[in-house]
Amino acid sequence: MPDIVVVGAGIIGAACAHYAARAGLDVAVVDRGPVAGGTTGAGEGNVLVSDKEPGPELDLALLSNRLWRELAASPDGDGGRDGTGAAGGSGGGTGPEGGGGFEFEEKGGLVVAENARVLRELTAFADLAGKHGVEHVAVTADGLRDYEPHLAADLAGGVFYPQDAQVQPMLAAARLLRRGAERFGGGAPALRTGVTVTGFLRDGDRVTGVRTDRGDILAGAVVNAAGTWGGELAALAGARVPILPRRGFVLVTEPLDRPLVRHKVYTAAYVTAVASDSAGLETSAVVEGTPAGTVLIGASRERTGFDRTLSVPVLGRLAAQAVALFPALAERRAIRAYCGFRPYCPDHLPVIGEDPRAPGLYHACGHEGAGIGLAPATGHLIAQLLTGHRPDLDLTPFRPDRFEEGLP
Repeated sequence: MPDIVVVGAGIIGAACAHYAARAGLDVAVVDRGPVAGGTTGAGEGNVLVSDKEPGPELDLALLSNRLWRELAASPDGDGGRDGTGAAGGSGGGTGPEGGGGFEFEEKGGLVVAENARVLRELTAFADLAGKHGVEHVAVTADGLRDYEPHLAADLAGGVFYPQDAQVQPMLAAARLLRRGAERFGGGAPALRTGVTVTGFLRDGDRVTGVRTDRGDILAGAVVNAAGTWGGELAALAGARVPILPRRGFVLVTEPLDRPLVRHKVYTAAYVTAVASDSAGLETSAVVEGTPAGTVLIGASRERTGFDRTLSVPVLGRLAAQAVALFPALAERRAIRAYCGFRPYCPDHLPVIGEDPRAPGLYHACGHEGAGIGLAPATGHLIAQLLTGHRPDLDLTPFRPDRFEEGLP
């Protein structure tokens, strides 16, 4: 019998399994699809601090940023041996050839402003975040070309964030799962794909495992890392966790002969779109290169349920916004597009911690579009809870029952 069953083999589930195994727990991971078959497989791989205002999510992002660097700096990607203590330092520099085996790139992020008013707002936002540990450098209009030689010439300036990074999310999920099984596990079945959870096993009120279409799995605890379907899984235990899908598209260019985009580059409007509660379509320019030579172009947001219908108008808007930032992209072909669903919570905060309505059930879901960046911290904190250690961060803002009537 495993100590813990993690439901979900995306990046959040993989991180929870990895850190729990590092802490000495036997872990089983189940997923109805393949590894990284949901939101993770449709992600750009963002590891960002630049888009978060001071508060609990920024604290989580800064912890996770350090943990990503630990994982990438370690030769085998295990990030050290202590699964319960605080994260270490920032780690050494890595490139795509190393990067922990998952293409971790310390490329930094450049946020640009279209006019003087937006630049003032962007600079004030950066200065406020800087008081909480976010490194940043103000960039004048003339200085933008030093960072990105191919940027449009009519921008007012920007802010560079050296802590922003990128990973290959599918590789990262697979590596974390494999290393958790090979290096730390004590013999429990590490991964079972094609397994659908249909309910929970209980001993009184306490969750003691899962029911699946392939049989019951007893465990000491269960972690809900089901991403966009986290709310549906919680409902099987009688707990309300209001997670909704928020659709987004990504355009991918043909591989380029030479790098066109050095950093992650986006407009200040992206920060506003991330924080928006609108169910309608919102787009903002986000452009970055990959080690394979392609350029990824986003980002769109809209709540349309689980509708995967390809929207040519949305893709056209993304392409036009990217060309406005990098005019040279007009000469490049887009070779494919894909969509994914961000697990959206109404207050834009993830759900992390044990559910008091179903003891033994721990939630690690609802990260919206930041799950890849926030995965190591989430897994690290869940492992601390599972092993009875005091978590490094106050998890009150992320509590699973905060959506109950009468609670803030």
